Amino acid sequence: MKQIILGTAGHIDHGKTSLVRAVTGIDTDRLKEEKLRGITIELGFAHLDLPSGQHLGVVDVPGHEKFVKNMVAGATGIDIVAMVIAADEGVMPQTREHMEICTLLGVRHGLVVLTKVDLVDEEMLELATEDVQEFTRETFLENAPVIPVSSVTGQGLPEFTQALDALARQIPDRPPSSLFRLPVDRVFTMKGFGTVITGTLVSGRIQVGDAVMVYPSGITSKVRGIQVENQSVQTAESGMRTAINFQGLDKEAVQRGDVLAIPQALRPSYMVDIHFRYLASNGRPIKNRTRVRLHTGTSEILGNLILLEQDELAPGQETVAQLRLDAPVAVVRDDHFVVRSYSPVRTIGGGQVLNPIPPKHKRFKAEVVQGLRGILSGGPEQLVGFHIAASGPLGASFTDLRLMTNLTDKQLDATLQNLMSARTIIQVDKESRTFVHKSSFEELVRETAEHLRGYHKAFPLKSGMSKEELKSKFPPGTDAKLFNLVLNQMIKDNALVQEEKSVRLKTHKVSLAGDEASLRQKMLQLYKDGSLQPPFFRDVTETLMADSAQAKDVLHLLIEQGLIIRTKDDLFFHAEAIEELKKRLVKFLEQNGEINPSQFKEMTGASRKFLIPLFEYFDSKNVTLRVGDV
Repeated sequence: MKQIILGTAGHIDHGKTSLVRAVTGIDTDRLKEEKLRGITIELGFAHLDLPSGQHLGVVDVPGHEKFVKNMVAGATGIDIVAMVIAADEGVMPQTREHMEICTLLGVRHGLVVLTKVDLVDEEMLELATEDVQEFTRETFLENAPVIPVSSVTGQGLPEFTQALDALARQIPDRPPSSLFRLPVDRVFTMKGFGTVITGTLVSGRIQVGDAVMVYPSGITSKVRGIQVENQSVQTAESGMRTAINFQGLDKEAVQRGDVLAIPQALRPSYMVDIHFRYLASNGRPIKNRTRVRLHTGTSEILGNLILLEQDELAPGQETVAQLRLDAPVAVVRDDHFVVRSYSPVRTIGGGQVLNPIPPKHKRFKAEVVQGLRGILSGGPEQLVGFHIAASGPLGASFTDLRLMTNLTDKQLDATLQNLMSARTIIQVDKESRTFVHKSSFEELVRETAEHLRGYHKAFPLKSGMSKEELKSKFPPGTDAKLFNLVLNQMIKDNALVQEEKSVRLKTHKVSLAGDEASLRQKMLQLYKDGSLQPPFFRDVTETLMADSAQAKDVLHLLIEQGLIIRTKDDLFFHAEAIEELKKRLVKFLEQNGEINPSQFKEMTGASRKFLIPLFEYFDSKNVTLRVGDV
């Protein structure tokens, strides 16, 4: 059986709570202040079994203008709205605002209930009915049933439940989702149970024993018990009014506006890309950076509305925009939201989330605006491809793409496979399932070649650039696996050569000028003559009267060519001298098993300042192993 939520809406004192009590037998006004003042302040909850056996969860919302934010919280997740209008007063300000809110939140099914008909005559009832017809014209309630009722006499109540039954059969199944989410609308403690959280489960499912995280705080706990309309159950599913009891969770750690989900499934963000509709009922245009109140799920967060393609938006117009918020919000693509003005507070617009975790956009960037407009109605491949391309070299993970696309895991898997088969995207990391777009990958290849060209031009005597230095040229945060993928692709394309810890372009060849070639021969001869007691580098430059920078480049070239060996303490030996010493050392060790410093000094004929670096060099090359003093 489908899980359906019925919500009330309408002006204060038009009989919403009385209607719910009359058809369910449940008084949803539970607070002492509500009883004293005779008005609904907080959300109330009930349930109703229809004649067909269909079960409804019922959310009763406050009608007073001061409590509209509570009404918005209650309207989240409802499938059917009962727009309550008192026959003796007709359409009032909060009737209109509640209609706008329901429209913005994507409610598409409902009926109009004309209450208090026992207080009016036939003529007054006819006028009220005409008022309703005018009010609902060109809205989602234009052709909805209009049911006159009296909660006092019971008139019209059977017709009301029959109309609900007919509507319930029209409600489509909720779209499938792999993501459990429950926006919190109440938090309280019960003796013997501890902290209890309630809300409408908007997607996915949850069962006893599951680990759950509170967003945006990141606090985790485990589900101890679940109730759906006062009945204990093992599992709750999308569309159910749900109460969850947690182990070891303080009441103060959770508040209305938080969202429950599986750990690490959501990513709180201070920015949200949106499709924004500015209501035609507004009296003047809205300007860029206007201070607003964002209502999504059960939360209210202050922020600024950033218009990406204009300086102001006229009433009745729509646009793509970015919200920059004072506190993080955890939402998913396609989530509906309401925007209310900062002061005085009234509903001014709303829409749907396009990207719940976007980067900060610069205004008037055509590619950003066109990209966001393109994913308004694009298919899965366009949606996934856009977000992976927009993520640049950092890539997008499977977890993030789930939030950005609102696809089920199965749909997302199939889409990613199609894009990889078409070579549109590349999987960088199989564990985190991170992907980059081919355009980002190709750009990295071009930039890598450019970095190497610049390096070869600046250091023509160096055979290549160290991989570590090249990696530092990549955008901050670039995955090391992506770096290696780029290098491997360039090697495969015969554009790059990798030599141990350095890389060079295939086309790069070290070519010495005449004076550099002469310097190379003279330096090599000095180190050869020095054998195991070579000169220090500064003495070499003085002896040859060479430019220090030029001499250093030539020396590095000799090291890269393997003709000069560098040891610790910046000592440099001719490779032939080291190789000849290695042979004598190995032969000695094969005969004697070990050698001490005195014996090594006698073998080399070198002073102590050269002995220790030579010993350490052979240790580093795994020729020798130091054990104590031998």
